[in-house]
Amino acid sequence: MVEDLAGNTMTGNAKPALTLSYVHGASSQPLIGDTIGQFFDAACAKWASRPALVVRHQKVRLTYAELQREVDRLAAGLLTLGLEPGDRIGIWSPNNSEWVVTQFATAKAGLILVNINPAYRVAELEYALNKVGCKALILAERFKTSDYIAMLRELAPELGHATPGRLESTRLPTLRAVVLLGDGWHPGTFRFSEVMSRGGAAEAQRLAELSPQLQFDQPINIQFTSGTTGFPKGATLSHHNILNNGFFIGEAMRLTPDDRLCIPVPLYHCFGMVLGNLAALTHGSCMVFPGEGFDPLATLQTVAEERCTALHGVPTMFIAQLDHPEFDRFDLSSLRTGIMAGSPCPIEVMKRAVTKMHLSEITIAYGMTETSPVSFQSSTEDPLERRVSTVGRIQPHLEVKIVDLQGRIVPTGTAGELLTRGYSVMLGYWNDEERTREAIDAARWMHTGDLATIDAEGYCNIVGRIKDMVIRGGENVYPREIEEFLYRHPKIQDVQVIGVPDDRYGEEICAWVKLRPGVTATDEEIRAFCRGQIAHYKVPRYIKFVDEFPMTVTGKIQKFIMRERSIAELGLKAQKTA
Repeated sequence: MVEDLAGNTMTGNAKPALTLSYVHGASSQPLIGDTIGQFFDAACAKWASRPALVVRHQKVRLTYAELQREVDRLAAGLLTLGLEPGDRIGIWSPNNSEWVVTQFATAKAGLILVNINPAYRVAELEYALNKVGCKALILAERFKTSDYIAMLRELAPELGHATPGRLESTRLPTLRAVVLLGDGWHPGTFRFSEVMSRGGAAEAQRLAELSPQLQFDQPINIQFTSGTTGFPKGATLSHHNILNNGFFIGEAMRLTPDDRLCIPVPLYHCFGMVLGNLAALTHGSCMVFPGEGFDPLATLQTVAEERCTALHGVPTMFIAQLDHPEFDRFDLSSLRTGIMAGSPCPIEVMKRAVTKMHLSEITIAYGMTETSPVSFQSSTEDPLERRVSTVGRIQPHLEVKIVDLQGRIVPTGTAGELLTRGYSVMLGYWNDEERTREAIDAARWMHTGDLATIDAEGYCNIVGRIKDMVIRGGENVYPREIEEFLYRHPKIQDVQVIGVPDDRYGEEICAWVKLRPGVTATDEEIRAFCRGQIAHYKVPRYIKFVDEFPMTVTGKIQKFIMRERSIAELGLKAQKTA
């Protein structure tokens, strides 16, 4: 009998119960040392004849060999636009086959793909494109109520008389090439189909020469995550970050080439492009997209008719499907696994998904964009109680510790801030060394800002958020960003934004507004000021006009008191969550 370093008695190979909140994902499975392009080519060769991509609303069906041909055509075409490895290219579009092809084509060409939220409006688009210096932009003409090309032309009226690929815009100084999806055309733009056909033998040779030159630690993706300063930060991710994370996510789900993964979550987010596309690619599984955006009926139809074996979604998506009046007419018996993530997962919703949707091996995942994103995930073998009440255990090759305010590791079961370290931690925030240093310390620990506990068996439970972030329907919203915008309203003197519980979205936005002396305003007036200027999910649902805010003696706003009062006054109740 021996003792480990913590003083626990160990017999044989028995693992001691944890006494400190530190876990590491020791694994005999090596990390992937390829770039995404190198891995993609090998995967397409290995699974050439197997189904790779189904996009229902576009009637697209591609095998891995066919997908590779499309990807190579686009990668070659992008090189004709004067793009060089390391250049940034934005994509502003809902889910479609072109998005998937672009994800892999940019990786093969060494271009850094910049994901732009389809809900962004003019001010947010301008900031994103200029923050990272996008040289090219691929965009849909429109989606739902968003007229993307009109918003772009508002920012860059020069587009109307520019030679395609040679845009010179005052407000978007780095942007040169604009590529339009679909059959439409606007002056100054390339059609996507045109770019697909521009590449020739010279570009194909250039791609072949590039492949061994590209390194897996190079940046390949920038995703914007809202910051407490009110301005989004560009989390910069490498091939190594997201390819390995996608692989181990798929491992936790036990994906195989026989699996068909239904992906109704957005591609601009890690949920779609990593937990979806890269998890599928690394296991030879088929990526199945029900539509441009989430629709519960289309998702149910897709699962039933395509015989999908896996399904992703945030809790609100699963609720919408389970509660759909036509739910019972769909045969979902092909389902086995999937991921529920993106916001706190109500325990009852998890149980309903398991029993009514045949998701006996559904998993929960937790992470953040800055960690590629998943750090914890439940296993298909975990007892149901564990899968519905925790976010699982640490992913392979990662470390997590829970620390107190002084940075000391706390005992198991004690709440503290969750810190992550390992291959998944981002390279940093693009062109923002100060905020990168604030997030990643000298020992390469990523400070998540989330409050969590880890039990003696290594299961993690997220119990709160240190910062004021609101998670509305899977979208991370920082109140400060909305506050900064509302301060522009001529009638608003001061404003504080909080999250309050919501049965449908998990949380909703509530703004406490202090008006300037002598003026009046209505709820609708404030909301109207927001519409079309900030993303729809950031527009406050509740407006409360006040004369003052609860504060400490030192003048610090007490948002927890605001939240308690709002819940009481609105007659809301907190959800019991995992």
